[in-house]
Amino acid sequence: MPALLAARILLIALSLLPFGAAAESISIRLEDGKFRVSGWTPGAAPSGGWEAIFSVYAGEGDVPPMFGSYSIEDGSLIFRSRFPLAPGVRTRAVFRVPKGSPVEAVFDSRQAPPVSSTVVEHVYPSIDLLPDNQLKFYLHFSAPMSRGEAWRRIHLLDQNGVAVELPFLEVDQELWDREYRRLTVLFDPGRIKRGLLPLQEVGPAIQAGKSYTLLIDKDWLDARGVPLQEGFRKPFRVGPAERTPPDPAKWRVTAPRAGTLDPLVLDFRKSMDWALSLRLLDIPGVRGTAVLEGNETQWRFTPESPWKAGSYKIVIDTSLEDLAGNRIGRPFDVDVFEKVTAKISGKTVSLPFRIGQN
Repeated sequence: MPALLAARILLIALSLLPFGAAAESISIRLEDGKFRVSGWTPGAAPSGGWEAIFSVYAGEGDVPPMFGSYSIEDGSLIFRSRFPLAPGVRTRAVFRVPKGSPVEAVFDSRQAPPVSSTVVEHVYPSIDLLPDNQLKFYLHFSAPMSRGEAWRRIHLLDQNGVAVELPFLEVDQELWDREYRRLTVLFDPGRIKRGLLPLQEVGPAIQAGKSYTLLIDKDWLDARGVPLQEGFRKPFRVGPAERTPPDPAKWRVTAPRAGTLDPLVLDFRKSMDWALSLRLLDIPGVRGTAVLEGNETQWRFTPESPWKAGSYKIVIDTSLEDLAGNRIGRPFDVDVFEKVTAKISGKTVSLPFRIGQN
C-alpha cells in the first residue's frame, strides 16, 4: 500500500474515534492540597461553571461535592478545597470530559495523621503583673497558624475560672505577621479609655487587685490543619492603671567598652511594648542585633563588630509605647480634666552616649 494512501486511511480512522478516547491522556493529580487536571486544555468556563465538569468528593457513599475555588494555572484546571483536607479521609475527583467519558481518580490519605508539633512559644508581655489598662498581647507560635479561628480559641478567665465576656477587640482581619506566627490581640479600647460608653456600661475587661488567666485552646489548628501540641495558660495579676508616658530622659544607658562585643544596655525602668521596642530603636551607623530582657524592661544591643571609641546616640521613634499604649510624650488615655504638660515636637528623640578608650 502506498505510503500516502496509508496515511490517509490512518487519519480517517482517527477521525472516527469518539472524543472520549482522548480521556486516556487526561489525568488528575493531588499536589500540595490542590487537585490538578492535566492533559486537557481548558477554554472558556462552561455555562454551569467549572464545577459542572470537575468535582471532588470527600468520604464514602453518596456525598455532595466539596466546597472550594477553581482557577486556571499553567494551562491546567485547578480545584482548591475551602477547608484543609483532613488526614485519614478518602477523596474522589471526577472530571467529566466534554463529549467524552469521565475521568476519575481516588486519593486515599488513610496514613497516620501528622503529629501535633506546633506550640505557643511565648506570650508577651512576659511580666505577670499588668496594669488594668493593659492594651495588648502578642502570641508567638512555633510554626505558621491557620486564620479565622482566633476568637474561638482565645479566652480570658477571671480568678473564679469564669470567662470574661468580650474582653478583646474581635476584628475580622486578624492581626497576624507575614509568616502567621505572631498574632496581636488587642483589649477593647472602649473598655480602657475613660469617658467612653462601653467602659461606663460594661466596665473594664480586667480590674486592679484581681487575677486572670489568658487561655489558648489546644484545638487551635496550625496551617497544616493539625491541632496544637498542647494548650497554653498565662496567669497574671492586675495592678493600678499606667497613665504616665515613657520618658527617655529617665532611662539609663550602660555603655560597653571599646574593642569589645559587649552589649549596650538601655534600661527603660518599666516594661515596654515588645514588638515596638525591637523596631523603633536604632543606633545610626552601627549594625547589630537587639533583644529585650528583664520582662521587656531592658533593650540590649550587640554589635556585629567591636565597638570603636567615640560618640554615639540611640534614636527612639516617639511612637514607642509602654504596656498601656502610652507613647513618648502622649498618654493613651487623656482625661479632659487633666493638663498634659509633656510634649514632644519631633518624631524621634535621641539619647547620646560615649565609648571611651580602654
